[in-house]
Amino acid sequence: MNKSLYVLVAIVLSSAMLSCSSSDDEYSRETKQVVNMLSESQPVELTKEQKVFVNDNNCFTLNFLKTVNETDRSGKSFIYSPLSITYVLGMVNDAATGQTEQELEQTLGFHKGGIKAVNEYCKNLIDNLPKVDEKVKLNIANAIFLNQRYTLKEQFQKDMEQYYDAKAEALDFSSSKTLDHINGWCNNKTNGMIPTILDEVNPNMMSYLLNAIYFKADWASKFDTKNTKKEPFTTKKGNKQLPLMHQTVLINYLRNDTYAAVDIPYGNGNWSMMVMLPEEGKTIDDIIAILANIGKSVNFSNNPISMVSPYEVDLKLPSFETSSDTDEMEEGLIGLMQKMGVKMAFDPLCEEICNMCDLPVYIAMMRQKAKIKVNEEGSEAAAVTVAGTMVTSVNVSKEYPKATFHANRPFVYVIREASSGVILFVGKFTGE
Repeated sequence: MNKSLYVLVAIVLSSAMLSCSSSDDEYSRETKQVVNMLSESQPVELTKEQKVFVNDNNCFTLNFLKTVNETDRSGKSFIYSPLSITYVLGMVNDAATGQTEQELEQTLGFHKGGIKAVNEYCKNLIDNLPKVDEKVKLNIANAIFLNQRYTLKEQFQKDMEQYYDAKAEALDFSSSKTLDHINGWCNNKTNGMIPTILDEVNPNMMSYLLNAIYFKADWASKFDTKNTKKEPFTTKKGNKQLPLMHQTVLINYLRNDTYAAVDIPYGNGNWSMMVMLPEEGKTIDDIIAILANIGKSVNFSNNPISMVSPYEVDLKLPSFETSSDTDEMEEGLIGLMQKMGVKMAFDPLCEEICNMCDLPVYIAMMRQKAKIKVNEEGSEAAAVTVAGTMVTSVNVSKEYPKATFHANRPFVYVIREASSGVILFVGKFTGE
């Protein structure tokens, strides 16, 4: 495999970031002082099995990115959180047996790990990812809203509380107040970024399982607003004027025949946004295809991070907002998951999700809404996923090489945490 591809994986999934240092108004090329950004971090400790889970769940994440990109040919920007999907399907998996459990675990990257191992992995991330950086606000929340006509099995309830911090709440699904209550939870857990997730409550639904992820962080080196200027951004439809933020930073950088990439750190450096910009004659489709192929063939944890080199980069990045809703795609989230290998869980005739309530259930609806805001201060992102179930009928002072990275055309990005390698959000920005 091309040497630079290993470097890409190392940056996205396992490398530690360097600090950024802003330039003066003339973008001087003086040597930058790099702050040790790891001193305040509390790395996530993973078992050997959980490290494999991270690697393989990231494969699911990158494959999801490719599947969405191939399905949605609108050319518009999008943002999603496959990790949020993992949590909702992880809760379903707790109640599954047979082929349904195998499909869920295989597709999500847990293979034959088993229900308890999957639950413990999800619990570890809930408890410890928010502690990695006190400068970064992260909240992972789960909930179960139960139709009061049904009763959950005792073991399922215990597992949901123990591993997902989700206590079932019985509600009247025929009442209009229930819709407001569920959407109110969604609004609260995303700090208002995603005010609603349901358009209506189906009175025949047995339960709604929800996950919400909220992320907010300042850049390690903020962009100065007075250096933001409207400049041409190339789209498929031609050039348009967009606000491009600008600063010179000391940052991890790489370039090959397909793309150039920078890893822009937040807070103390454990969280970052990696931006991948296609080279001349290449497209974001080429980058996404490479990511998906690497995910299938490489053990991420074995990539040598020593191959990553810091550069002093003349960086331009647009400030932008993107909102996405899987219901706006023709196949919806259920169609996407079926393409990726989860089939039995959506079959109304299948009786293998039998440990949730007294009667077997299946997933009758599934949806994710996500949103991201990127500006001079940093980034704010949120995602909510819902599944409705129905009963089944360091300091440095030396010279660094220099590079220019102007994101003035469509690009791909991921937001991830370094100590665990977990990817929280994936997206593309096209200017549309």
